[in-house]
Amino acid sequence: MGKRSRKRGGAGSAPAAAAASADRPAREPRPERPRAPWHPFPLVELSVLIGLVLLVWGLIRGGEDGAVLLVAGMALASLAGLETALREHFTGHAPHALLIAALPAILVAGVVWFLDAPPAAVVIAGGAVLLGGTVALRRVFRPRR
Repeated sequence: MGKRSRKRGGAGSAPAAAAASADRPAREPRPERPRAPWHPFPLVELSVLIGLVLLVWGLIRGGEDGAVLLVAGMALASLAGLETALREHFTGHAPHALLIAALPAILVAGVVWFLDAPPAAVVIAGGAVLLGGTVALRRVFRPRR
């Protein structure tokens, strides 16, 4: 049997790895996430945890009471995520225009739905608010350098 033609990793492979990494451009460090006004207290994390507990409890309980727990869990966890998205968007950390614009779009679509409008009107109203909100929020976002 002959020797293997490829090199094995070891002491000789470190200089090659260093040369390969020198060819790649260095990544810019990401800016630190903006702190919440209640910074030392983990309000968002606790809201997500309580929301998840409510979701699981609602699934286990079932029935009408379970449905109420499910909706409460989804609402609480969604509000925690929305708060984080708002804070990151308006401080220039990360763009979340579509996510933030979805809230008023859902509210408008819900109002139009409960006014007994045809389904096409619900979609058009919600879509128009989503599109307008996304465009406006993209203009507001200024990346932090």
